[in-house]
Amino acid sequence: MSWTRDDMAKRAAQELEDGMYVNLGIGIPTLVANYIPEGVSVTLQSENGMLGMGPFPYEGEEDPDLINAGKQTITELPHTAFFDSSMSFAMIRGGKINMAILGAMEVAENGDLANWMIPGKLVKGMGGAMDLVAGVKRVIVVTDHTSKSGAPKLIKECTLPLTGKGVVKMIITDLGVFNVVEGGLEIKEVAPGVTREEIYEKTAAKIVN
Repeated sequence: MSWTRDDMAKRAAQELEDGMYVNLGIGIPTLVANYIPEGVSVTLQSENGMLGMGPFPYEGEEDPDLINAGKQTITELPHTAFFDSSMSFAMIRGGKINMAILGAMEVAENGDLANWMIPGKLVKGMGGAMDLVAGVKRVIVVTDHTSKSGAPKLIKECTLPLTGKGVVKMIITDLGVFNVVEGGLEIKEVAPGVTREEIYEKTAAKIVN
């Protein structure tokens, strides 16, 4: 009865505001591009050098030269601009991007984020996550509430290498929506069919309401 991946992406899209420049992380966040509310004009930015991404292409209409930072095929729009990655990171580091919607392995109750590596597992690199959480104005995490093994992802302190300290403002999971506030996490919204008791049971972070 909890939210699906598409439900989470659709809920995250409700946080978008007209005129925003937004970066979408790998995984569930990429689905947000398909749910931008009608009447809201948002420009999607990718750290591999693209400004103005469209939704995912229909099967058979993929262009292998058009990919996002997660190497997924995407579409372009009439106003799309292309440039090198150094320009893209200059936008991010210069505070030009209003919001980043990212995935996570762990989020601490104070907003610390770990989402770029698991020790002992092969990673190609840290990507743009550290730059994003340091440079954008607002960071929203969209992730499953627990890991595949059932362990809580919302915890007191991150155990994995940090991407950023105190950077997350909102968390959207399959169980609900949470604001990072002083002292812990505040339940903003509960997914249909989910109880607060289930949230308490599956959350290791302190919930303040």
